[in-house]
Amino acid sequence: IKELHAKIGLSLDGKRFFIRSARAHRRSGRKEMTDREDPLPVTTQCRILDLSRSGIYYTPVPVSDKDRKLMRMIDEVHLEMPYLGSRGMKSELKSRGYMTGRIHVRTLMRKMGIEAVYKKPHLSKPHPGHTIYPYLLKGLDITRANHVWRSDITYIPMAKGFCYLVAVMDWATRKVLSWRLSNTLDNSFCIDALEEAITQYGIPDIFNTDQGSQFTSLDFTDILSQVGIRISMNGRGRWMDNIFIERLWKTVKYEDIYLKAYSSIADVRKWLKVYFERYNSRRRHQGLGDRTPDEIYLTTLPEAKGAV
Repeated sequence: IKELHAKIGLSLDGKRFFIRSARAHRRSGRKEMTDREDPLPVTTQCRILDLSRSGIYYTPVPVSDKDRKLMRMIDEVHLEMPYLGSRGMKSELKSRGYMTGRIHVRTLMRKMGIEAVYKKPHLSKPHPGHTIYPYLLKGLDITRANHVWRSDITYIPMAKGFCYLVAVMDWATRKVLSWRLSNTLDNSFCIDALEEAITQYGIPDIFNTDQGSQFTSLDFTDILSQVGIRISMNGRGRWMDNIFIERLWKTVKYEDIYLKAYSSIADVRKWLKVYFERYNSRRRHQGLGDRTPDEIYLTTLPEAKGAV
């Protein structure tokens, strides 16, 4: 932050050069440059570093033990029956001994980022000011690594709270390329995961997501556009594409998250690193001919482009 103070006194060209240099860092690195205790206002720090103030100021609101247990059960039911909306979820919870109103169930589902997976007139609504890109995968034969990447977000229950997990997956090989955890649903952890995937694995032809505001934000889509990645977004009639990555969420939760009841995000991060390394290198998939994601990724990878 002392460097920030020093640079403030530069000429206009010097300021522009410094700001461009600072913004060249990945978002996670820029976030570490901020200091809430420094005399330089956080608003100014965020403007210079091109960061959202909400990600700096946000303090998680505690969740009651009752709601935490209810959210844990909603998550489990949603994995088993992803077609249930708030009304159906309320009835299923009642059958399992959880008495609560539909409005409260709907509130918790929204907090968790959960909605029913089924064909309906209007899918998840993006931010009204964001551009929605066309769906590019119809009729496309996706058989090689780095042809199409897919990203999505899921809710992760913990012993005393919860967090969110985003992953970037190679569509054809099921390989998890990168992932991040966050205690908020802003777009910064999605951007961090995207930047890491591109840095480590290069540039895919197409990047596919749903129309959630994290993925339609200009910060996110600009990264894709600037390196020549074509953007594809699920729209009406493409509800089945959500089921594809739901298989990953179901696997990681039943094989790891639900079994261990982690006490902190640090613990989740530590052991998910171990889990995803094992998932990529050792877990064999029937859909991949009983081979691992790493094996299929390496054998179908075209000549690398763009990795840095």
